[in-house]
Amino acid sequence: MVDLSNDDFFHKLTAFTRFEGVTDSANYQPLPDDWLIAVADIVSSTKAIAAGHYKSVNMAGASVISAILNALDKGDYPFVFGGDGALVAIPPSGEGRVRQALAAVRTWVIEELQLELRTALVPMSAIRSEGLDVMVARFSPSEHVSYAMFFGGGTSWAERQMKAGHFIVEAAAPQARPDLTGLSCRWNPIKAHNGEIVSIIAVPGDIGNSAKFQLLVADIIAIAKEESRDGHPVPVEGPTPSLIFEGAEMEARAQAQTADRWWRKLAIGAQIVLIYILDRLGFRMAAFDAKIYRSDLAANSDFRKFDDGLKMTIDVDAERLSRIEARLRQAEAEGVCRYGLHRQDSALMTCFVPTPLMRDHMHFIDGASGGYAMAAMAMRGKKPPELATGA
Repeated sequence: MVDLSNDDFFHKLTAFTRFEGVTDSANYQPLPDDWLIAVADIVSSTKAIAAGHYKSVNMAGASVISAILNALDKGDYPFVFGGDGALVAIPPSGEGRVRQALAAVRTWVIEELQLELRTALVPMSAIRSEGLDVMVARFSPSEHVSYAMFFGGGTSWAERQMKAGHFIVEAAAPQARPDLTGLSCRWNPIKAHNGEIVSIIAVPGDIGNSAKFQLLVADIIAIAKEESRDGHPVPVEGPTPSLIFEGAEMEARAQAQTADRWWRKLAIGAQIVLIYILDRLGFRMAAFDAKIYRSDLAANSDFRKFDDGLKMTIDVDAERLSRIEARLRQAEAEGVCRYGLHRQDSALMTCFVPTPLMRDHMHFIDGASGGYAMAAMAMRGKKPPELATGA
């Protein structure tokens, strides 16, 4: 039997490649007892989104993943991007480095994005003492990347503990900076081509019937699957490069100190122009092929996930969306689930690209006008406030 108790826990998990596998308990393994859950979210994220700062909110959420993975030398660890926050499961060997990374990213978000980030580090021992668990599966949407799926109630409990002020990692000293190498937000919002971009969150309801909830998840996935490419919001050939530089400032803030920021913005702008030219002319430059990069970008995107509940940002037509809503309303009325749903006309992509010359770059998808944060807000009236995501 494979030893899943060491630092290579996630790397050793057998990946599944069809998203329907999120409902199969055989794909999940318990996180080792001595691991920890790093969790973070933006305070008052919906207010920030309403004020037009949706890109900053997504950048802050992705920065948590970037800071932790860079602190752990870009190792293979389970994480999930939640739009206005994130969580990463880490081994005990990385606890010190991750505490420093969380503290630094909290300071960076405050000083550079003008947002308040909560951060916490919750031990698995505390989660299991509550009778909960963190079960982890490995889903590979392409041959180049894999994403973690979580169930067992433990990650939701960890988030609630953070919001209650427990296990908190305080901000580092002013001007402390995490290593955010590879974090970028260069792509323009991606317009819907099937109908609407819909961000959906569905979590178990009051009756606690896991079989009925699993059936609901399977039904929602099946309806979305009828759409081209399962409702993937990013075109199969990837988003089209354009000469728009709105994300350059934010990326420069992530990767350079104030004194060097102008030069970093110039370099980012040059890269945007170069990719645009290479893509238009169909040229390659050394090992970089813009068309392969764009298609990998689509294939490597995390538009569907499971984190103690189903989260999807999909591009669907009106008929399928109507059926999805009807199925969710029925399940909610039966106590099987609570759900939130937010419609918008485009999707937003935030990326973690350690190097564009490798094909393992990761791309986090959310709705471009609030997505998961707004879906969570829609769900708040349907469950106790302390269980709601975001704030």
